[in-house]
Amino acid sequence: MFIETELTPNPETQKFLPGQAVLPTGSMTFETDEEAAVSPLATALLAVEGVKSIFLGADFIAVTKEEAEDWIDLKPLVLSSIMQFFTTGQPVIEGSIEVAGGMEDNPEDAEIILQIKDLLDQKIRPAVAQDGGDILYHGFQEGVVYLKMQGACSGCPSATITLKQGVENLLKYYIPEIVDVQAI
Repeated sequence: MFIETELTPNPETQKFLPGQAVLPTGSMTFETDEEAAVSPLATALLAVEGVKSIFLGADFIAVTKEEAEDWIDLKPLVLSSIMQFFTTGQPVIEGSIEVAGGMEDNPEDAEIILQIKDLLDQKIRPAVAQDGGDILYHGFQEGVVYLKMQGACSGCPSATITLKQGVENLLKYYIPEIVDVQAI
């Protein structure tokens, strides 16, 4: 098994591509052993000393390290854990997962919300995934779109710039009813 690695804009996070599907849909973040209990892969990676959090995407794993750790020491341990996991044939996620809800949207905004979600899925999420992250719709109220940055994008020094100059400008361009974009 060959696992590719990629740097992300967040120096604390690296992206690992195992060459096969990781999650069939969506994305998931794990920061604690309790959260990781549904994922043998996340559990194994969080057990590596110096690993702070795990983000699973469709075809990649983004690993965020503790600031004091060095990737030169940590990367071989992470690669070994990923390789060992995939050779077992275990599922990445076991059991069912509860999806956290967002804000309650106004039914009158249904058309705008559909446009927001389409733009996120078609134009924004693929670009953010290339950097080892994800961006999730959380709500739309009074012209403000609320989004959640995950994976390498969470805590990334350039996340605010990406959100305000990239995502906000794109959404405002296509949907004039949007006045602001906020991270939650």
